[in-house]
Amino acid sequence: MEKMKKQRKWTPLSVIGLLILILFAVICVAPFIYMVFMSFTQSTTLMLHLEDVNFTDFSNFEYVLGRDGFLRALMNSVIVVVCSCLFNCIVSSMAAYGFAKKRFPGRNAIYRIYLMTLMIPGQVTMIPVFIMMNKMNLLNTYFSLVVLILNAFGVFLLRSFMDSVPDELLEAAKVDGCPEYRIFIQIVIPLIKPALISLVVFTFVTSWNDFLWPLVSTTDSSMYTLTVSLSLLKTQYATNYGLVLSGATVSFVFPFILYVFLQKQFVEGIALSGIKG
Repeated sequence: MEKMKKQRKWTPLSVIGLLILILFAVICVAPFIYMVFMSFTQSTTLMLHLEDVNFTDFSNFEYVLGRDGFLRALMNSVIVVVCSCLFNCIVSSMAAYGFAKKRFPGRNAIYRIYLMTLMIPGQVTMIPVFIMMNKMNLLNTYFSLVVLILNAFGVFLLRSFMDSVPDELLEAAKVDGCPEYRIFIQIVIPLIKPALISLVVFTFVTSWNDFLWPLVSTTDSSMYTLTVSLSLLKTQYATNYGLVLSGATVSFVFPFILYVFLQKQFVEGIALSGIKG
């Protein structure tokens, strides 16, 4: 016999809950819709007039994509993002493995001190880091743009997953003669894949949208990232906000595409990290 599908019974409470969810969804999506609409206007104010919207006029996007330095800034952002994701995942996963599976004196104390750095705003350490980079002649380099992406959040996220990896599994691998690097690469890394994907998404969005540090650490226009390059669209006396928001739309497309392709793994990683943490 075929199982009869139970029809959902709508109660006043469930209808109210659905309306609240729809309201929150509209509130979240509205800024993006506004941004896209404004990008098809030639407005010098932030007030949107629907009669000024022309979806057949791509002059703003043509100017943004064709301006000098855009392709270079786009390439810089891609290089910085890719290197940041690789660097953060490699270093954070090795550090998390050490804190989760290795026994050494002061392990928990060092881990707590490391987590305390999350409470320090990046603006506080920006000046000392800038001075250090300047002394080492590392300004206007990809290294200076990549190295600051590393923080304790990645270690915290990955350690919560590694704690759930059975120690017996690792001990069995050692008994079979498996070296430490193979245990880490072939056993531990595949088991924490959802967390690594979540860390990649977090790192991608953070690095892609970063503006203040690239603005401070790059004085050479050839090293500008996309966010810094697009900020130059705003002029001193008159600003075409349609042009500015078309640049914001272009910048938004890339992380949005990444999230569309990785949304399943991203949600899975966030859900599992909440359970395991």
